[in-house]
Amino acid sequence: MIVRRLCSFLVVVLTSANCLATAMGPERRLPAVPLAAREGRIWGSALRDSSFAAMLHANSGITCEASEPPEPLATPNPLLSIIDPDTRVSVSFIIGTDGRVHSPLILESAGPAEDRTILDTVRSWRYRPGMCNGAATDSEAKVEFSTH
Repeated sequence: MIVRRLCSFLVVVLTSANCLATAMGPERRLPAVPLAAREGRIWGSALRDSSFAAMLHANSGITCEASEPPEPLATPNPLLSIIDPDTRVSVSFIIGTDGRVHSPLILESAGPAEDRTILDTVRSWRYRPGMCNGAATDSEAKVEFSTH
């Protein structure tokens, strides 16, 4: 009786371990880049080649006489493993009145893995929202990443 329960338990444990190993997939290895170099890429300057545009609603009838673009507060660089130094990735997104990034969209791709890393990083960015006549407003932004 104990042997039967022990065998049943082992079957369940081994099946679970096999399912877990299959779900995790093959191990992904990052290129051998020193940690200091990777950290330097993350905590680089918040200033990038960015362009901003205020998003005014068509039916609002409001014109922006005094406007200020959004100000980056926390915009760490994504950790990319791009091999080709001429690769560029463009991302378009909306900076909401709450300073958070909404609806990021890849305009120029570097591949699925890099695009996912960039989108996850851009979603974590925070800004001081753009202003229109003294009130916070949504802004459209475009950022380009490259390895050189």
